[in-house]
Amino acid sequence: MRKLWLTHLLFALVGLWTCPPSADAAENDGGRFRQDRFAIGAFWLTFPDDEKLDERFREIAAANFTLVFGPVGGFSAENAKQHIELCGKHDLRAIVLCRGVPDDKLPAGPACWGYRLWDEPNANMFDGLAKRVEELRKTRPGRLGYINLYPNYANSKQLGADNYEEYVKRFVDTVDIDILCMDHYPPFKPKNDGRRRYCQNLETMRKYSLQKSIPFWNYFNVMPFGPHTDPTESQIRWQIYTSLAYGAKGVIYFNYGTPKTFEFPKGSGIVRRDGTRSRHWFQARRINRGLKNLGPTLMQLTSRGVYRVEPGDDPASVLAGTPLKTIVRADVDPDHDYLVGTFQHADGRRAVLLNNYRFAYTAWPTVEFDAPAEQVREIDKRTGKAVPAYDDSPEMPGLQISLDAGEGRLFLLPPKSDAR
Repeated sequence: MRKLWLTHLLFALVGLWTCPPSADAAENDGGRFRQDRFAIGAFWLTFPDDEKLDERFREIAAANFTLVFGPVGGFSAENAKQHIELCGKHDLRAIVLCRGVPDDKLPAGPACWGYRLWDEPNANMFDGLAKRVEELRKTRPGRLGYINLYPNYANSKQLGADNYEEYVKRFVDTVDIDILCMDHYPPFKPKNDGRRRYCQNLETMRKYSLQKSIPFWNYFNVMPFGPHTDPTESQIRWQIYTSLAYGAKGVIYFNYGTPKTFEFPKGSGIVRRDGTRSRHWFQARRINRGLKNLGPTLMQLTSRGVYRVEPGDDPASVLAGTPLKTIVRADVDPDHDYLVGTFQHADGRRAVLLNNYRFAYTAWPTVEFDAPAEQVREIDKRTGKAVPAYDDSPEMPGLQISLDAGEGRLFLLPPKSDAR
């Protein structure tokens, strides 16, 4: 009974943390921003400020996004105010972009998470950005001073540092940020597979977000631009679920709209230049529906480790000491190829996110956890509820699960001392 009471108390405390803070609470917290939901971001809208704007925001919400980045229609305080109001109307959150507007004139409101300060700064800018974040925190307590970093394939001149590790370390040591974020767009070409480097970038974000006890987000690619191919639905899924395996608390689609610039001569983002939906809108709606339902649980997890099970590896050796003891495959199935994230839930339970690292083939792993199968729960992507782990091949021995190409599934296990 005592353990049950403590569990309920922990849930209550977690609920307090995830609720949007009042202005008074934010001031008592040093004006810091606290993320109240998993961020599924729509970036670079590109459509005009016209009579269809309300309909377009309704469409963003219908695709199961939770966050909309500005600018919307323009860079003025009035444009930003409209952005925030539309987000509030459609149960979205806003990060607005204003130019030339003093902090005390920046629009706010319940749907406003914060303000875009800079994209991909050079390290020489960090001191100035640190002052900007501090000033904004005083003037607009509880709002985010949002800064997005370069990816790890930027050169030293862009970074203003000798290497990427130095760049990120200098940033978090100098700028007292509330969210760590970067953009990285891995190529998926047969002779240019950028997935390993993408994961290395996620590992850097994970390292410093844990060190500073702040969430991290990342942008990923959803359209052709420059040297990048147009991703398939499974490649979009792969970019998202690998981010989750590393502990991301937000993922941002690049792009929602289709910009009219030299970098985007073909194809489209989630909506085309004429405002109609591309195939990516329907893909995003499907993926985001499950992601949105996973979100409340993902927000309660702290990363404990990330493990790569590559073809030829012995899964039991790679996963030694984790809640996932081993992975077994049938002889007819492809070799093991997984990414495994392990976590601690705020209520003391443990969690495992198993990601199919392949984006071209499904996977049918038979998994063995360190708890009996009847104690293993899975977060149902249709409802967000914890349900008994579903055995996708009950005629086979053990617990076998099905993973679509690039997909991930999230499992909850009791605390180790309770697993028996």
